[in-house]
Amino acid sequence: MSDYRTSAPPILREFLSYHEIIKAHSKGTVDEYFLDLRNFFRYVKHLRNPEKHGGDLREIDISDVDLGFVSSVTMADVYAYMTYLSRERARQQNSARTEYGLNAASRARKMMAIRSFYNYLTAKTRQLEENPVRDLDTPKRKKSLPEYLTLDESLCLLESVKGKYQERDYCILTLFLNCGLRISELIALNISDIQGETLRVLGKGNKVRILYLNAACQEAIRAYLAVRHPVSGKYADALFLSSRDTRPSRSTIHAMVKRSLSAAGLDAGHYSAHKLRHTAATLMLQNGVDVKAVQEVLGHEHLNTTEIYTHIDNEGLRVAAKATPLSRVKRKGKDTDSE
Repeated sequence: MSDYRTSAPPILREFLSYHEIIKAHSKGTVDEYFLDLRNFFRYVKHLRNPEKHGGDLREIDISDVDLGFVSSVTMADVYAYMTYLSRERARQQNSARTEYGLNAASRARKMMAIRSFYNYLTAKTRQLEENPVRDLDTPKRKKSLPEYLTLDESLCLLESVKGKYQERDYCILTLFLNCGLRISELIALNISDIQGETLRVLGKGNKVRILYLNAACQEAIRAYLAVRHPVSGKYADALFLSSRDTRPSRSTIHAMVKRSLSAAGLDAGHYSAHKLRHTAATLMLQNGVDVKAVQEVLGHEHLNTTEIYTHIDNEGLRVAAKATPLSRVKRKGKDTDSE
């Protein structure tokens, strides 16, 4: 992946630095902004001079994109780009068997990058007086409910953990299912983050939150630390270690979760490590935890992100429906004498 610090034009590099340094967005988020905006500018350059730039957008240089260029962008350019994304954009850029046309969620993310860039130029740095994409509509996304494991499936998953690193893997799965951690948060955990019954978690945007560890989490951590061999140097304080005594990679965690799901007789192709985060949220809400408390546990910035879990299978709503005195009323048979 190209580094925006060396390959982005100054006007774009300043915007990306703002998000990384001032807004404290993760490197992954900033990289996605760069790729999305680079693709957009490449398309606009191709749109304006197709003969010069040819048909492969990846070959178009954007180093000359400046304030004059970005200020000349119109809503017509953006809508043409949206049409391109929905009809012609390859889903897998480097695959000969790819399908074409991005889904609404992918298109919405790219529109968000464009909108954020122009908001920065108008509202933050005031390099532009008029925002050409101010009235840009975001593609409507189909609302889908998060998939999750049931309580019995979660117990089965934990019971399936075997192998050389079973204490570590059991501890990881326990934290996923009880604390709803993101993979990046789990990988970054340090031994020093554990303070008695609390756990310090470094979340998105370098925001720290404190979670309380229940008895199951505390016991799983104790059992793992009892067999974790000490290491020196850079990873001495890392809570979880790989076979090479470094922090485990995302792919290592994903592979472990898939392996454990298969061992539990669950569909490893259907569920993932992130689904365990959904499971934690769902089980909390189903067992009476307030949605705002779940928001704090998960580290969601906005409550509406958490509220999607309240629509899954709320046992409380089922109980309320049965509790009404009219819930057992049945219609009486027809009164034939009144006909």
